[in-house]
Amino acid sequence: MRSINGLPGRPSRRRRRATLAAVAALAAGSLTACGGSAKPVLNWYVNPDGVDTFQKYAKQCSTDKYDISVQLLPNGATDQRTQLARRLAAEDSSTDLMNLDPVFVAEFANAGWLQQVEGDLADSITSSVGGDGDYLSGAAETVTWDDKVFAIPLWANTQVLWYRKSLAQAAGLDMTQPVTWDQVIKAAADNGGTVGVQANKYEAYVVWINALVQGAGGDIVSDTEAGRDAKVDIDSDAGRKAAEVIKELADSKAAQPDLTVSNEGTSLGQMFPEDGAGEFMVNWTFVYKNYEGQVGSDLTDEQFADLGWARYPATVEGEASKPPVGGIDIGVGAYSEHPDFAMEAARCITSEQAQVDLALENGLMPSTNAAYDKVAASGDYPADLIELFRTSVDEGGPRPKSAFYAMISGAIQAKWHSPTSVEPGSTPKDSATYLEDVLEGKSLL
Repeated sequence: MRSINGLPGRPSRRRRRATLAAVAALAAGSLTACGGSAKPVLNWYVNPDGVDTFQKYAKQCSTDKYDISVQLLPNGATDQRTQLARRLAAEDSSTDLMNLDPVFVAEFANAGWLQQVEGDLADSITSSVGGDGDYLSGAAETVTWDDKVFAIPLWANTQVLWYRKSLAQAAGLDMTQPVTWDQVIKAAADNGGTVGVQANKYEAYVVWINALVQGAGGDIVSDTEAGRDAKVDIDSDAGRKAAEVIKELADSKAAQPDLTVSNEGTSLGQMFPEDGAGEFMVNWTFVYKNYEGQVGSDLTDEQFADLGWARYPATVEGEASKPPVGGIDIGVGAYSEHPDFAMEAARCITSEQAQVDLALENGLMPSTNAAYDKVAASGDYPADLIELFRTSVDEGGPRPKSAFYAMISGAIQAKWHSPTSVEPGSTPKDSATYLEDVLEGKSLL
């Protein structure tokens, strides 16, 4: 009802009662929210791997005090970091729990974006760094910064060399002994095979470069505790050895057609092609379950039986390789409105059983020795493969632990991509100069 001047007229008695009821309901809802009786929801930001298991544990780890809600992050580690960093830099209180690539723990901890892990759990993690605790040493190392613990290892990832047994046999390679990148590239090229790597312009390419450099006894950077004043080491014999491997593959018949944009998924299809001898491929632990799941549809039992695995290739003959170390660590946001609940939830979703389930259901291997033992006892993996995974994590080479890792990674990608342009005589030197300038603020990424 409206008056002749366009203003509301007096409402009817029924309408007044309805309005008062709505106001009363709104007031009651406001009082409930202000009184804190509503059940809090903890947001858990996860990467796309193992989402089904994350969903299961979000339900199992919810309590009568709080619920856990899974929020999906982008596919790439760099994009995941960007989204989380923007939220945390804005002191977002809804970022309660987050899956972190290990290389971003130092940056986030240094910025004050992560709650510190304390008590018995922290003690267990720090004691594991030296190899005496419950966690794999390589996994425990990823969550410490400034002698404190800032995240909880969930799974510990590593890369091994996957290959067709028939291809290695045709090449005359004894895969029970360490093999080098040079041997693998020549074996594939001479026998109709290929070599699968991750060489797109993204984080996994830096993973490959770092493993090559460390395998030759060097580092991309050192003294990372000095922050921007870290020592840039990549212009070295080790850096040049790494560049030689990349150039050798790029110039070889073993290079896959999509080398410059290759990622973890693209080379999977080259292992069992319709025509061809297959491949040697460096890739993460998920590969075994990936191929096992295709048996009976895309793969025969005979093809799956032809899948082999070995230690990550050596950069230099006679020198032990340094397999990449990755995985996911669980961090609790420093601005969470429910920090105690979030830390309790973090302990639950990183439990021994959660680690076992991720391994058995998703091929994502545990961060604790106890969980590894249970996975081994399950019989779901060959015993030698389980031991290869565990050894590779503890004897592998982590990427530089630095609060400025994003800059380091970006600078390396800028000068080493594409792999077809890498030159041992110039790429390590050019990348060292550029990285120094980026860290000193003289150049922008």
